[in-house]
Amino acid sequence: MALWPGLHSEVSLEIETGHSAAERASAAVLAHCRALIDAAGPACVAVKPQLARFEALGAPGWVALEAVVAYAHETSLLVIADAKRGDIDVTALAYARALLGAIDTPFGRVSGLGADMVTVNPLMGVDTLEPFVSTAREVGAGLLVLARTSNPSAADIEDLKVQGGGAVWERIAGIVATLGVHGVGESGLSDIGAVVGATIPEHLARARELMPNAVFLLPGVGAQGGRVEDLAPAFAPGRAAGLITASRSIANAYLTDEHNRDNPPAAARAEAERLRERAWTLR
Repeated sequence: MALWPGLHSEVSLEIETGHSAAERASAAVLAHCRALIDAAGPACVAVKPQLARFEALGAPGWVALEAVVAYAHETSLLVIADAKRGDIDVTALAYARALLGAIDTPFGRVSGLGADMVTVNPLMGVDTLEPFVSTAREVGAGLLVLARTSNPSAADIEDLKVQGGGAVWERIAGIVATLGVHGVGESGLSDIGAVVGATIPEHLARARELMPNAVFLLPGVGAQGGRVEDLAPAFAPGRAAGLITASRSIANAYLTDEHNRDNPPAAARAEAERLRERAWTLR
């Protein structure tokens, strides 16, 4: 668990020694996330917490996640819950309510995480996506469907050819476009978007052709080797058509920033601003 230098000791002093390791670690993660939002948030439009990193800390980790979401909303940032959930329809509905909506119980209504968008896995088929679509539209949220991801072995499955022509990821792109038709707003963009890795820019033009109204989440810039300069096809419909996501390259910018090596917040802000300026030149 990488924290900015000095943050661990500062948090430890604030937490009573009687707390568990999970509680202390979760408090440190929350402090780190708040500091990162304060530093880089003004150059961003959204935060994208990776849910597994919080869930690994047990119940205290989820409490920290809820606090991060609330803090991001307080600072006027959107929240993309990077959950990559996908399951049969009944379970998918539970996931959707947990992350986007709420559930009614005999004891009252229980609110979920309250994310603005969530990443979902489509490999079990359309019926696993439909509960997410309906829930998202009930609360005015959005989805980002995994289409062509940024990891090196994505080609093992996503690039396989399917009967009738095209690759698996292109079939998924068609599903995204179909599901998104009824969610197109005045901007011309839909509430159903797609995850298209910045590490495979050669697919972006084709992805945009297949999904003309989808917002693209573009992971892989920075630590994974993706370059902002290669992402122009994603922004063909306009600036809001692409969300460039960078995590480690911003959080760990102080490790390579000679001017801010001892000031992680300043390094994070500078890197976020640099990425924003590069993205601004794409249109």
